[in-house]
Amino acid sequence: MIRRYLTTDVFTDRMFGGNQLAVVLDAEGLSTAQMQSIAHEFNYSETTFVLPPREPRHTAQVRIFTPRAEMPFAGHPNVGTAFLWAREHERELRVGESALDQLVFEELAGLVPMSLWRDKGEVVGAELRAPEPLSCRSTITAEQAAACLSLSTQDIALGVHPPRVLSVGLPFLVVEIASREALARAKPNLTAFDRVFPLDHSDAVFAYWRGGSDGSVRLLQARMFCPGDGVVEDPATGSATAATVAFLASLQRGPDERLWRISQGVEMGRPSTLQARSVGGDGTVSAVYVGGRCVPVMRGTFELKGADCAPTASA
Repeated sequence: MIRRYLTTDVFTDRMFGGNQLAVVLDAEGLSTAQMQSIAHEFNYSETTFVLPPREPRHTAQVRIFTPRAEMPFAGHPNVGTAFLWAREHERELRVGESALDQLVFEELAGLVPMSLWRDKGEVVGAELRAPEPLSCRSTITAEQAAACLSLSTQDIALGVHPPRVLSVGLPFLVVEIASREALARAKPNLTAFDRVFPLDHSDAVFAYWRGGSDGSVRLLQARMFCPGDGVVEDPATGSATAATVAFLASLQRGPDERLWRISQGVEMGRPSTLQARSVGGDGTVSAVYVGGRCVPVMRGTFELKGADCAPTASA
């Protein structure tokens, strides 16, 4: 069977920036092992597979794979899949049919509502709502976090929170860094990672530096490392961003909605911009959203020659 795939750069408005994503549109009938092999073949930080929904009122079932494992939820795969699915759907609309602006994906972590972003009627991006409430889990010492990031203990900021595992669907060890310069120096230390992880189902570090604000928009600069899962560094990490934003919002008093802009991927040469908003107030967060623009990159097909064969790709 010939199956279609598309790729996109997510959280960017220009090709070859942001985070790469491959989306297999015709995934029905593929086994889990085949999906994992295909994700390994693409070798992006994630590949998604679109299947018919279990509930007809939902848009699709979406399965997400890194090169090594299936994920219950992730940020840029949802944003990129919504973007590409919507563009393909609108290419195939018949006369009189209406385009959609709201999608719902079924995933292992639960239902993920998506809102499409448009510019002059064209889909240019999407925003997700995290599928789970904020979960605050284990903490580690500054010394342990510094070792994981090849930094000194003084480079770890502790004034707001210790390094701790946070999740809104996928757990990350979240570490605040004391300076932009220290964040730029960070790199994963595999020996230290092996000593710390796995930790509360997390195997990744999301390191961030608070860069002040732009009017009412709070600014963060971030990097994410997950060497144990074959992703040494990720250019843009929506699920970790959502967890971090939800956590920081929960520590503050004030307005019902806060806006955030997160820069990531700069050190990799794949600059990414994530836009987030947290809803709640007075120490509670009822919802957190992460979105961004996307750019289509490639389109192709592949064919599985047999149930147990590795996939052969063609552009």
